[in-house]
Amino acid sequence: MKKNTSAAHPVDQVLPPMRMIVLALQHLLVMYSGAIAVPFIIGGALDLSQEQIAYLIQADLITCGIATLIQTVGFWRFGIRLPMMQGLTFAAISPVIAIASDPALLEIGGTAGLQAVYGAVIVSGLVAIAIAPLGRYIVRLFPPIVVGSVLTVIGLSLLPVAITYASGGYVSDAGAPKYAGIAFSVLAVIIALNVLGRGFLRNIAIFVGILLGIGMAALMGEVDFGGIGTDRVISVVTPFHFGAPTFHLVPILSMVLVIAITWVESVGDAMIVGEIVDRKPDARSISDLIRADGLSTVIGGVMNSFQYTAFSENVALVSITGVRSRWVVALAGVFLIAIGLSPVLAGFAASIPKAVVGGAGFMMFGTLVVVGIKTLRRVDFDSDFRNYIVIGLSVGMAMIAIVKPDFFAFMPGWSQVIFTSPVIMGALAAIVLNLALLGLHKGLEDSRFAQA
Repeated sequence: MKKNTSAAHPVDQVLPPMRMIVLALQHLLVMYSGAIAVPFIIGGALDLSQEQIAYLIQADLITCGIATLIQTVGFWRFGIRLPMMQGLTFAAISPVIAIASDPALLEIGGTAGLQAVYGAVIVSGLVAIAIAPLGRYIVRLFPPIVVGSVLTVIGLSLLPVAITYASGGYVSDAGAPKYAGIAFSVLAVIIALNVLGRGFLRNIAIFVGILLGIGMAALMGEVDFGGIGTDRVISVVTPFHFGAPTFHLVPILSMVLVIAITWVESVGDAMIVGEIVDRKPDARSISDLIRADGLSTVIGGVMNSFQYTAFSENVALVSITGVRSRWVVALAGVFLIAIGLSPVLAGFAASIPKAVVGGAGFMMFGTLVVVGIKTLRRVDFDSDFRNYIVIGLSVGMAMIAIVKPDFFAFMPGWSQVIFTSPVIMGALAAIVLNLALLGLHKGLEDSRFAQA
């Protein structure tokens, strides 16, 4: 047995139990705050109850775990079988809110908006599975100029959410000094740990900042744990909790675009992880990666969650620790499922004051803008002014939806999902302008940009 273990590639090795547990918990801590941020922000923006937000968080954690197991352990042609942690993409936040807030859907009543979201999410996952063999070609639609523009737009579109939360959210006394005090205290802790911290402590800076922010808010009487379900230790998330999914063309197209955007992140992370662990993905494994993302997204739509992609934070952790075993990350996925089964833990996460999330959001979403700018460094600005046009106008189109969401109110109702989503507006503008001005050939050699 020892001979076989030592002969195995480091990616496939199973480490001693206690070491596996500690390393898996570290992966969980690094991604936890980012994992719960998406359902928390969406639930708050849609004015869902604390209990409903807790349910979204619970569903997300369980599906995160399942998605991680599919990607790391794999079966048949699903999963790239590398140490890649899976989580909800931030790119889905704005489109989900736009779809769920569509006045035409709200007129139906109840949770019609969310039902349309989940229908669109399921279809987008099925589309990903169907065209996974072509994924490596589709990624060519997203050269650095498009990816950098979209990442920048995502960060810019989410910063107003962080600002709103930092002021207290949508409470009657929003803007009170206490909320700003909490938010900027959280931000100060995160900055301090990123600058002064080392190793693991630096990796969990956001997590620590949120914990300290909760403590500060509790001392000020700003934490309400009334929504924590203490009557059950374990609670199973049921499919279609908000009702049977409905299917509408424009929301479906919107979510298909979002999942196509996530492929770029997933493929990029896979290339980087492949370099780190000395197992570079080939064309077949990239298709398996996209197929797994699609399956996880379908499961997400069924289980009241959204779209899944690789978490870059955990890619960095693989590089820092040097631990290449995919089974460590798979165990972290098991832990996520276990935590997701606890309504107490999900309720606690839903009870986090919005000012705390707002403080962390400045760092998370601001960093997204910087990642976009960093990606754009690979664009040639010196010899081709057309690059300025693509980037400038894509950001400009996105800003319309951020600054004045009703700018295109004169357009048909079915199209409002597109025009009110800065991510979709920015992404469509970047893709169309890039194809029109630079051509698809421009991105052929850049389609593997993430290796840089």
